[in-house]
Amino acid sequence: MSTSAEDSPFRHIRTVIRGGGDLGSGVAYRLHRCGFPVLIVELPHPLLVRRAVSYGSAVIEGAITVDGVTARHVRDINEALAVQADDEIAVLVDPEGNSLAEYAPAVLVDARMLKTDPGPQPIRAPLVIGLGPGFVAPRNCDAVIETNRGHNLGRVIREGAAEPNTGVPGNMLGRTADRVLRAPVDGIVKGLVPIGTRLTGGQPVAEVNGHTVTAPFEGVLRGLIHDGSRVQAGMKIGDVDPRAKRSYCFTISEKSLAIGGGVLEAMLSSPAIRRRIREGYGAGAGSGG
Repeated sequence: MSTSAEDSPFRHIRTVIRGGGDLGSGVAYRLHRCGFPVLIVELPHPLLVRRAVSYGSAVIEGAITVDGVTARHVRDINEALAVQADDEIAVLVDPEGNSLAEYAPAVLVDARMLKTDPGPQPIRAPLVIGLGPGFVAPRNCDAVIETNRGHNLGRVIREGAAEPNTGVPGNMLGRTADRVLRAPVDGIVKGLVPIGTRLTGGQPVAEVNGHTVTAPFEGVLRGLIHDGSRVQAGMKIGDVDPRAKRSYCFTISEKSLAIGGGVLEAMLSSPAIRRRIREGYGAGAGSGG
């Protein structure tokens, strides 16, 4: 059972996560379970391949529960604080971060996975953590978390960068790039089967403007972006898991949890955050130092 908002020693350590995809959701889950108040800021129409395990789906669905933790779409910071007080994760449409000065986070986690230099953050939080390629500590963040599968996954990097983007998805039973479903043309996505469906090779999975996308091999449909999403040719819209375990489609992955653990380490080892914890830093205080 997670630490409630009232009895958590971290209740004043407001955290914001930019991006509520599967990796950002793994971070949000870890932090929420440890008692940190979490706000996710998202796009108005997020493109979430692993939408069944992405808290950003709350923007489209209103609310979503993953591994027993609920995230809820809110309209402003006041609603976000109320949702957090109810022991839920708040999800706000605010891609530019215009509301973050009002929220005054102690920690900002950039989980957008742009894989390029993210540019300036919307607010100077006491601790800024970046996930994966594009971040270089301490140039554009205080700590980088390795996101590439392998020996260094989840490692906290305080000087330097994460491993370069390989452009190749992680290996699953020998399958890499071929497990990714991509849009054949520009257009609107229409799913033909639900996530978790056991697929045979060649089975139709989705359509983009009438062009069919088929399963490349036998497995389980692990992810597929929401119906009605507008995509461009070549864009990732889904993925097939050759391990064929349906439960994996609806639970947070070991990769996301490892990254979440790295973020937690970066936070609790930060002198600025430790000081705030010791002092019971007021929830309404501003950023700095």
